[in-house]
Amino acid sequence: MSKKLSNLVTTVLIIVTLMSLAACQGAAQPAAEKVPEPASEQRVFKIWHYETGNAIGDSWESALEEFKAKHPDVTVEFEEKSFQQIQETARMVLNSNNVPDVMEINKGNATAGLYAKEGLLTDLTDVATERGWNDILNSSLQTTSRYDENGIMGSGPLYGATTYGEFVMVYYNKDMFKEYGIEVPTTLEEFEAVADTFVEAGIVPLALGGGDRWPATHNWQELVLYKADRDLINNFQLLQGDVDFHGPAFTFGSEKLVEHVQKGYYRADATGITNEDANAAFVQGQHPMVLTGSWQYGAFLDQITDFEWGIFIMPGKTLNTGSGGNLLVVPQNAANKDLAYDFIDLALGENAQTVMANAGGVPVNADLSKIENKDVLALNEAFNTILANDGLAFYPDWPVPGYMDTLGGGLQQLIGGTMTPAEFLDSIAAPYTDYKTTALP
Repeated sequence: MSKKLSNLVTTVLIIVTLMSLAACQGAAQPAAEKVPEPASEQRVFKIWHYETGNAIGDSWESALEEFKAKHPDVTVEFEEKSFQQIQETARMVLNSNNVPDVMEINKGNATAGLYAKEGLLTDLTDVATERGWNDILNSSLQTTSRYDENGIMGSGPLYGATTYGEFVMVYYNKDMFKEYGIEVPTTLEEFEAVADTFVEAGIVPLALGGGDRWPATHNWQELVLYKADRDLINNFQLLQGDVDFHGPAFTFGSEKLVEHVQKGYYRADATGITNEDANAAFVQGQHPMVLTGSWQYGAFLDQITDFEWGIFIMPGKTLNTGSGGNLLVVPQNAANKDLAYDFIDLALGENAQTVMANAGGVPVNADLSKIENKDVLALNEAFNTILANDGLAFYPDWPVPGYMDTLGGGLQQLIGGTMTPAEFLDSIAAPYTDYKTTALP
């Protein structure tokens, strides 16, 4: 190729190359394909409780609806459990990683205290201060929420929050009282006179579901409290001092219960009747009275349609079986503690609390001016009176793990006539003393 031709070819190639570069620079670059960000895993909030079909359950359901509105991106999983299920499995569940974020548990040394001692519950002391729970729950209500390093109730960190109060009282059939010309009693002697009047008329005065054990413990303790004082209750419940099981209070309550059984205040087969059947018998008008808790009030509001009914506290004493309610706790292994705190906030809030009040419950933070039923208002006023007198005496099965079997089983024998009061008191003293010896350093 001639030099002249070679130069021409080179020039053409350079021009073509420059034109190609110019074309490339002028054209729009294709947009880079966007890689979608991985979707964040949706949070799942789990709650376990056994308060369904009552005022407490209605209140917590209201709080849960508020929670869902506040956290629309959170999946809520509610699992209904029975009281017995949680009592039997709570320790195992709390020791695992498959725990709910909020769980209802029974209060007292035997349950909440044991779990707190073993490090299974979240310390809520600082959370309660930050979120204002301490302004809602007075010291009396916090007694059952605080446990020391030995798992003993009454002091130490806050491990749970109660959203309601509860107390034991007598529900009575106003129509039957009126029929027999009976007034609401104001002393124990008058109460016994009321019962005697019905016995003479061939009517068993008191329904009792002794087959479930725990109802009998309430009937027994209500009689014990006629001779008890605050020091005895604190010594017994909080393991603060010596307890004489053969002293005046426990002896009086045990002997008086046997006397009531012998006088026909309860059905002869009371130890074979369930609590549910006993309550149903009262609803059906078979008995003029039943001694049970405020937790039954809402159910009776719905169920009793054939007669007028009311309530009274066992008369002539200051102390009363009752406490703050069962605890909402946050397991130590919970995955969503912040959500748990939000739910407890709402459960303690005035909206949910007023729902509870109108359903026949005993809330701790309701607007009493919004209670529509005057009888429900009377229920709450009765509880406030007990609180004002520092009258909550708690429940007798609390101090010792497994004490319900000992106490309730012993009462079944006492009521059935196969154990004397002295033998019964010996039977409940031994495990209590043994536990107290090992529980305290």
